[in-house]
Amino acid sequence: MRSLRIAFGLLTTLPVGLPEDWQPGDSGRAAFWYPVVGLAVGGLVWLAWLGLTLIFPSLVAAVLALAVWVGLTGGLHLDGLADCCDGLPASVPVERRLEILKDPHLGTFGGIGLVLVLFAKAAALAALAPAQGLGIVLAATAGRWLILPAGLLPQARPGGMGADFSLGFRRSAMILSAVLPLGLAFLLGAQGWIALLAALAAAGALAWLACARLTGVTGDVFGLLVEVTETVILLSLAGGHG
Repeated sequence: MRSLRIAFGLLTTLPVGLPEDWQPGDSGRAAFWYPVVGLAVGGLVWLAWLGLTLIFPSLVAAVLALAVWVGLTGGLHLDGLADCCDGLPASVPVERRLEILKDPHLGTFGGIGLVLVLFAKAAALAALAPAQGLGIVLAATAGRWLILPAGLLPQARPGGMGADFSLGFRRSAMILSAVLPLGLAFLLGAQGWIALLAALAAAGALAWLACARLTGVTGDVFGLLVEVTETVILLSLAGGHG
C-alpha cells in the first residue's frame, strides 16, 4: 500500500517513512487516504483524551490531549497556519506574500494565530462531554478530507507541495473518501452535521481568501484549512454541549 504509506509519512510523525523512489504527484495520488490518516490520528487523540480525563481535571486533560495531537502530526499544519497568518494579511504584492509564506521565521501575526488556535482547541476539548469524544475523530478526519476539494483550486506557485498534490490528485478520491467524515457526522447526530457544515463554510471562506490574496492555494493554505476547520468543529460541538 504505497499510497497509504505516503499519506501517513506526510501527515504524521508515525515511523512509517516515505518511499525512496518519490515520483512527482505522489502526494496527490495518496489523497484518498488522507481522511484515513485523520481517522487514525483522531482515534488516538480520542483515546488519550478519554484516559487523561480519568486522571486530571478537564482543562489539564485537554491540554495534554492537544499535546498528543500536535506530537502525532509534528506541527505540520500549525506551520502552514502560522505562515498564512503572516502572509495573507500583509499589504504587499502577491509575489511578496508568497515569499513570506516560504520564510521560515515566525512573525507577529503567525505567533498570534498559533496561540489563538491552540487556546481555542484546548478550551473546546475541555468543554466536550464524554459522549462527544467522537467529535475529535470527526475534526481530524474532516480537516484532512477538506484538503481534497482545495486541491481543485488554482495553484499560487508552480512548485512546492501544493503543486505536487494537484499534479497527482483525482476527483474520484474526493468523492469516495467523503464517506468517512459523513459517516462520523451521522454517528454524532444533529451536532455532528452542524459542526461539519460549519467546517465547510470556514473552508470555503479560507479558500476564497487564499485565491483573493494569493491567486490560488499552496501547501501552507492546506495546513491553514486543516487547523481552522478542526478548531471550528471542536468549537461547534463544545458550544452545542454548553
